[in-house]
Amino acid sequence: MSVKLLISEKFESPGKRAGHRSDRIPPDDESWSSSEPFSKFARTHTVKYSLNHSGIPRLRIEPDGYREPLLGIGGTKRVTAQASQVDFADLQTQKYLTLLELSKAITSHSELTELFHDVACRLKNLFRFRDLAVMIHDDRNNVMRSYIMEGCDKSEWITSQPTEVSVDESINGYVWKTQQPIVIDNLQNDFRFPAAQIIRDKGIKSVCCLPLNTVREQLGTLNLWSQEIGAYQDFDISFAQLVAAQIAVAVEAHLQREQIARERDRSQLLLQVNNTLVSNLNLRELLSAISGALSPVMPHEASALTVYDESSKELRVAAFDFPDHYGNCVTGKVIPFEGNPVGEAFTTRKTILIDYEIANNPQAACSELISGCASPLIFRDRVIGVLAIKSTREHAFSPEDAELFEQVAKQVAIAVENALAYNEIETLKNKLEKEKLYLEEEIRTEYNFEEIIGSSSVLKRVLQNVETVATTDSTVLIYGETGTGKELIARAIHNLSDRRERTLVKVNCAAIPTGLLESELFGHEKGAFTGAIDRRIGRFELAHQGTIFLDEVEDIPLELQSKLLRVLQEQEFERLGSSRTIRVDVRVVAATNADLVQLVEEKKFRSDLYYRLNVFPINLPPLRERPEDIPLLVQFFANKFAQQMKRRIESVPKDTMAALVNYYWPGNIRELQNLVERGVILSRGSTLDVPLGELKQPTKTLNHTNGSTTLESIERDHILRVLAESKWVIGGPSGAAARLGVNRTTLNHRLRKLGITRPQPQS
Repeated sequence: MSVKLLISEKFESPGKRAGHRSDRIPPDDESWSSSEPFSKFARTHTVKYSLNHSGIPRLRIEPDGYREPLLGIGGTKRVTAQASQVDFADLQTQKYLTLLELSKAITSHSELTELFHDVACRLKNLFRFRDLAVMIHDDRNNVMRSYIMEGCDKSEWITSQPTEVSVDESINGYVWKTQQPIVIDNLQNDFRFPAAQIIRDKGIKSVCCLPLNTVREQLGTLNLWSQEIGAYQDFDISFAQLVAAQIAVAVEAHLQREQIARERDRSQLLLQVNNTLVSNLNLRELLSAISGALSPVMPHEASALTVYDESSKELRVAAFDFPDHYGNCVTGKVIPFEGNPVGEAFTTRKTILIDYEIANNPQAACSELISGCASPLIFRDRVIGVLAIKSTREHAFSPEDAELFEQVAKQVAIAVENALAYNEIETLKNKLEKEKLYLEEEIRTEYNFEEIIGSSSVLKRVLQNVETVATTDSTVLIYGETGTGKELIARAIHNLSDRRERTLVKVNCAAIPTGLLESELFGHEKGAFTGAIDRRIGRFELAHQGTIFLDEVEDIPLELQSKLLRVLQEQEFERLGSSRTIRVDVRVVAATNADLVQLVEEKKFRSDLYYRLNVFPINLPPLRERPEDIPLLVQFFANKFAQQMKRRIESVPKDTMAALVNYYWPGNIRELQNLVERGVILSRGSTLDVPLGELKQPTKTLNHTNGSTTLESIERDHILRVLAESKWVIGGPSGAAARLGVNRTTLNHRLRKLGITRPQPQS
């Protein structure tokens, strides 16, 4: 196809330049200044149009040579062609040049949004439209979905969410099925297509819809929308189809790039999931890691891992990850096999796409999870559970997503089976090797001491005592310095006892004013004292059939100790202001950091109450007596605070750890915890930066009177000598307390009174 055009070109008058003839035809590569006189020459061009093998239009404009100058005013000649012919030639040239520019734009824009904005602005000079839109046919749902909407001037509607319309009820569906363009001059009077109401509401009055095809497939449609009636009455459909052909090539290329990107992401996902499975044996951590790997490829808000319990023949939720949900929805632990898509995936052994109906599913309405995908975990032809992801978006997952999710589930099944086998092996190992030394994780698994960190021999002896006394209802008295974890031991005793299903009530006797302590422990009746406007239940009543933990029991006033003794002996008491006796079934665990024996001698603590509390004493060692536990505690606290502060701590310098191990720790674990927290705050990288300058050995000055200097000096020297012989080990059969023939707590009290502290190790 070719069109001959007559194009006028302006050149500088050669007569003004020396050595040139006035009738010379200037060459194509000669430049001229517009400020000098010029002559007009007429030149004909042939515009040739063709399609290459990829369907991309190609334009070639070839000059036919200059004609003789035509005589005109001022030494020039006029073109005698009719003005209409020149306008037609200019319009045709503009159209084909626009095609050429579109071809160049397609190759120069990588982003589809930028390309269509450029195309819209270029076509604005040829077509009357407000919006340019591409609708793609969705084979799975048989709908036309908006793929890109652009205009030279963007509007809020153009940048909104994608729209889906029915193939049978829309203009785009009709054009896609018939493969014939359609022009509607007045949409306000045309009601053939119900889905057109969407654009009618946006003020669109004229529509031109063209099929969008390539040599390989029917992609969808190209739409030109205008707010003017009859905007496309004199529309050049043939030229518009040429434009659509170029746009179809660009859309197809972009779709192929998206497909390649999806396949790449899915391949990377499978590799990432495989790496995740190798390093995780904890089901909750495993689910969280898998969910994080899936999110870029299959966006979702929640994930769940259910495991089949062979003993109870039930499908139970083993792990659930829903980080952005803060509602009050309660999810049952047992998943039914019928009427639930997760149970259906388990029984049918097939991947299920989930689409909840909010009206018929209260749980979905509460959590706002309305779609999902569930795939069975099959290992050696045995279904061991179900992996599921859910989303708050409708139809969030496609069949292609289901196929990918099924591949992920096959890998996860192996990891879950390994994790279950590992847990079973660990359980059997703990049963068979109770007498062996355990690491921290083994101790926590065997004794269920989730919050107690350590593997030292002294701590193991304490935990063995805890396990021994926990199954009884005997009263326990816990001795230990401040910050050694007495409350954790009390909680462990309660959790290992038969009362673990009931409440553990904690009372800090030192934190409650003396006048209110009786009311706090035993309750009061309305009007029992000024301010008692209502009846109040005491802590002992709250702890009925459970455990009460009395911390810092040495601070209970003497006048209240007799009433406490009665509760311990008779399990009964009266509320303040009442004569009615209340019977309770309560186990008492008390704790102190004082020397109760000395307090009894000083008449500050009742001896009968002391003997009633001291049924089963447990002595907690200070941190300085278990230095091998310090690295474990440092790692635990560093990970804990790093997670809370959303930081990453991967290592602790060796010199820092050595300094922490050798420090005296007068504040025990609480001091270590606070120091590590400061270190996490100060750390700028992945290495823990502990302020070691704060580890200063406390010094105390002794003020001796003349009458006691000699006796205290002798006692001090003797204790220091025994401590040196025992290498500063206080407890145990070879400790300083045993050598001196005193209780360990008594020795600790004497050390504090005499100001004796462990010397700082030499670095």
